[in-house]
Amino acid sequence: MTTVAFPSRKPQTPKEAVFRQDLNVRLGCPDCRTYKLVEEFSSGDLVCGTCGLVIGDRIVDTRSEWRTFAGDEGDDPSRVGGPSNPLLNGVETFETIISFKDGNTGVARDLNRAATRAATKSGEKSVAAAFLSIQDMCDTISLPRTVTDIAKQLFRRADEEKLLRGKQIDAVIAACIFIACRQSKVGRSFKEVVALTRVPKKQIGQCFKALSAAFETSAVGGGGALNTDTGESSGAGAEDLMARFCSHLGLPYYVQSGAKRIAITQREIGILAGRSPISVAGACIYFASHLFGCGKSAKDIAKIAGVSEVTIKIAYKLLHPQREELAEPEKLANGTCSLDRLPAP
Repeated sequence: MTTVAFPSRKPQTPKEAVFRQDLNVRLGCPDCRTYKLVEEFSSGDLVCGTCGLVIGDRIVDTRSEWRTFAGDEGDDPSRVGGPSNPLLNGVETFETIISFKDGNTGVARDLNRAATRAATKSGEKSVAAAFLSIQDMCDTISLPRTVTDIAKQLFRRADEEKLLRGKQIDAVIAACIFIACRQSKVGRSFKEVVALTRVPKKQIGQCFKALSAAFETSAVGGGGALNTDTGESSGAGAEDLMARFCSHLGLPYYVQSGAKRIAITQREIGILAGRSPISVAGACIYFASHLFGCGKSAKDIAKIAGVSEVTIKIAYKLLHPQREELAEPEKLANGTCSLDRLPAP
């Protein structure tokens, strides 16, 4: 079978204008001969916008009904339902109920069955339930809406391509949320995401690796490979955790800024290479808080970061010998920070 190329469209020659009678009916004001008419639905009148002459009355209001009447107080006056979700193809707002009062003809029963099939086909109900779980989990750890939408898109794609058939839904959801955090560069650790579910972190790590390979997102957000035994991802990401940790600890902004600079400097030197971003962030905050005279104990930082106190102290022990390189010379000179405040490791 031979294929024939679609012929290119030839330019059309302009046709000569032919006189035709204007049959449009235009309603105008008989007094001032203008066509600027205004519909006043509050009074039901059709009024000329120029001279104010009432041309018609008892016009029907075709707009949405927003009034409330006795006995209907508290009801939602909206007649169009909630906003549609493009990820669900409108299924989550399909709430039409077919009445059974049809005179015993059986038509309503058939319509009800057809509506039920339309609402439950293609497994949309399970996807809608998963989207609700994603929304609840993201709200629990205060993730922005962009992360929630990306996680929903990832889950939709994983469901359509059947990438993780047989895996627990919560594990797939947690993996999608963690990937969405990386793509949006929102600082959330793997342990925080694991804590949202009751699924073993090893299974979530397997789902994460499978989705990262399928979506080609392994290098997104500055993260590296995920260690399913420790539940941490290698690579640079400690700076993304600083703002949240310092906020929970009640530290001022200049301490947060100093901790970020220490994290960047130590990465350039390679002091804490190979350690998890959480332990790096905790050690840098511990270093900076004492450096600026707002010392926080390793126990308090460990409680916020979700790591052991020993882990932070071991990382700090590696930072302490390089303290002169990690501190800013300008702030040392003006007395904002002092190396004498640093505790001995």
